[in-house]
Amino acid sequence: MSLRTKRRNHAKGPGPARTGAPASSERWLYGRHPVVAALANPERRWRRVAALAAQEEEAKALIAAARATRRGDGEPIRILDRPGFAALLGEEAVHQGLALEAEPLEALDLDDILRGAAMAERALAAAFGAKGVIVSAHGAPPVTGALAKAASGALELVPLIPVVNLVRALERLKEERFWCCGLDERAPELLGRLDLGARVALVLGAEGDGLRRLVREQCDYLARLPTTPAMPSLNVSTAAAIALYQLVTAGD
Repeated sequence: MSLRTKRRNHAKGPGPARTGAPASSERWLYGRHPVVAALANPERRWRRVAALAAQEEEAKALIAAARATRRGDGEPIRILDRPGFAALLGEEAVHQGLALEAEPLEALDLDDILRGAAMAERALAAAFGAKGVIVSAHGAPPVTGALAKAASGALELVPLIPVVNLVRALERLKEERFWCCGLDERAPELLGRLDLGARVALVLGAEGDGLRRLVREQCDYLARLPTTPAMPSLNVSTAAAIALYQLVTAGD
């Protein structure tokens, strides 16, 4: 049984609609990678696929191979032209001719991730084998089609875990034998030179402000990436990708 099927409570619906997009678009995932990943995810529940006429055969093949469960009646494929996609998703949605009407994934919490990590030889809390992305519930982005598109299908594999208190979450990770390592461009030690073992929580601060004081104090280590003095900082997503790569390849 998977982690998601152990949850009793369904995730709350997506947040408010994006500016310039119809409210109905928030039920839809769009873009080839998110649609392919969602249909391949046995934890997903979906209703129908929207496709451009030129991609109808591809849509049929994806549905035939789907591991996700379909909900609802009627034809599973809805053929739209480009104005139809714009009306459904908004003018700015980069849909690549495919969209999927899907129910939200069931919610996971930190304890779910920790149970899964307990069964794994290697666990990264933060893709390169990451078990989850832990974010502050305050100000966390809604799980919309735009977020799924930006994640390029990773939303189906790496759960997003909102927590009320990041400091308490780090304390909980440490109780489960995770080393908490914060990224700080001013840290004296390079991340690649640390031996953090197999259970690591990579801690990243907000862009611009960096790590908050209380969060920094909970970190067992502070480390930096090998950037140059001319450009010492990176945006959070780039820093996370580089750091995860370094952690996965440590010791190779």
